[in-house]
Amino acid sequence: MEFENRIGVIFEEKRLLETALTHSSYANQHKNMAYNEKLEFLGDAVLQLAITEYIFRSFPEKSEGELTKLRALIVCEASLYNVAVKWNLGKHIRMSKGEEITGGRERAALLADGVEAVIAAVYLDRGMDAAKEFVVRNFLEIIDMANKNEIVLDYKTSLQEILQENGEIEIKYELIKYEGPPHRRKFYSKVVIDDITMGKGEGFSKKESEQLAAKDALEKYVRVEETHD
Repeated sequence: MEFENRIGVIFEEKRLLETALTHSSYANQHKNMAYNEKLEFLGDAVLQLAITEYIFRSFPEKSEGELTKLRALIVCEASLYNVAVKWNLGKHIRMSKGEEITGGRERAALLADGVEAVIAAVYLDRGMDAAKEFVVRNFLEIIDMANKNEIVLDYKTSLQEILQENGEIEIKYELIKYEGPPHRRKFYSKVVIDDITMGKGEGFSKKESEQLAAKDALEKYVRVEETHD
């Protein structure tokens, strides 16, 4: 199976992987077909344990509070989505035509749930040790970035904290335009700082487009600061 080669695990029980890659929308169209919702529940627990144990052993100098914050950065929808993209998971999930038409193969929440389901399938097929190794292998880069404080989940807050460090600066987010059908509308936003456009972003929600506009502004700000150093 192509996906098995992609993730580096050949399953003994192929049915487990098939279930992990089946969305409820597809199962609803096929009587008595199992889908991945319960596997997501199990996979979340396996993921939490694998990451908790790894960072507990790898960073003995960190306090309980620091480890908790580190784990929160690693075990989140954004990180799971990044793993899903690396696996090209969207291509392999079985879903209804309706779900696909409305952007299911790219939807972050759906793909993040799929990653958890796959982790559960590995656990049930290979056992806990193999599952923990699988999780660490696929999240190692994310763990490293989180430990170096290179993961930012809220770009708007980060931008505000940096720019207003030495006083109040007016930061505004403006919707430039939106396009596409109602079920797949794309939004384009910009962040304006003291009447100057500093960043632009686009996404499938106004909130996402604003976050990416803030990310664009942050990256530009960092480049300017590096030039001045």
